[in-house]
Amino acid sequence: MKRTVVISSLVFLMLGLYLNVYAAKETKIEVLYMNHGPLMDTVNKMKSLFSRYGNKLAVSWYDFDTKEGEEFMARKQIKQHVPLIVWIDGSSVVVIGGVRKVQFAGFPTGSGPASFQGKWTMEDLKAALDQATSGK
Repeated sequence: MKRTVVISSLVFLMLGLYLNVYAAKETKIEVLYMNHGPLMDTVNKMKSLFSRYGNKLAVSWYDFDTKEGEEFMARKQIKQHVPLIVWIDGSSVVVIGGVRKVQFAGFPTGSGPASFQGKWTMEDLKAALDQATSGK
């Protein structure tokens, strides 16, 4: 009887360790955005893109003009007027394919006011998400 209990306990312990080690962890996405007309097309495209990843992503949205957004900006030490910043697993800068460094800040290239455009595209965001979620 004792032997059965010990063996059963070891099996459950090993199974628990296996599942804990090999369980896929969600990629954390944090989006600080201005809830204004010019940015809404980009926000909608991002929401559509994020939805394709299902439970591989944990997405949090922070509206620049809300108390929650202000608290988030303080935690991230954001002091400038930026219409959009996207963090992937804690970083707004991602090296895509080990070659190209992309910062997800401002409007995507070619959209919104020129002075607020970043140097990224939706394709860059998709590549960064594909990279971050591979194997998950």
